[in-house]
Amino acid sequence: MPQNYAYIRVSTKDQNERRQLIALKPYSIKKQNIYIDKQSGKDFDRPQYQKLLKKLKKDDLLYIKSIDRLGRNYSEILEQWRILTKQIGIDIVVIDMPLLDTRRGKDLMGTFLSDIVLQILSFVSENERSNIKQRQAEGIAAAKAKGIRFGRPPKPIPDNFYLVYRQWKKGTLTGSQAAKECGMPLSTFRYRVNCFEKVI
Repeated sequence: MPQNYAYIRVSTKDQNERRQLIALKPYSIKKQNIYIDKQSGKDFDRPQYQKLLKKLKKDDLLYIKSIDRLGRNYSEILEQWRILTKQIGIDIVVIDMPLLDTRRGKDLMGTFLSDIVLQILSFVSENERSNIKQRQAEGIAAAKAKGIRFGRPPKPIPDNFYLVYRQWKKGTLTGSQAAKECGMPLSTFRYRVNCFEKVI
């Protein structure tokens, strides 16, 4: 007997899948038939998705909230759609996009329209991902140009740095000894010396 399944994906372990679970509630899908991955949609090498693929049988029905929950790579979404609908022979319902319901329009025109909508949405999804990356890169470059530094703020220079620096400069301490006196790695000591000598 055909079964109803659902697939949920959030991009990171910190994100909450609750919104997608709420969207699936009206469809009364058994808890054990809901598969959830918490990782990027850049490819389909995801443990729960792979488990779901092994479970699906011909005439089963798969619900997903939106096409980008399935994945974010344009060509791979199309390939997975083909595997699911043509190779395995299941139906798919994309809740946020009623046109992407393979139960409707099983005739040539219905399939044609569904394929066109899928291709457009997959392209838009991947294009938006590229735009986000570009905007992030531009934002970081603009911030760096304004002198904004990223990452953890550097630790304050220890109180004994100047004294140790003078001893190192005189040759009474090696670089390793000086770094140890300041409680920092040798590379950090050299970096601090370099910064210090630029301002004196």
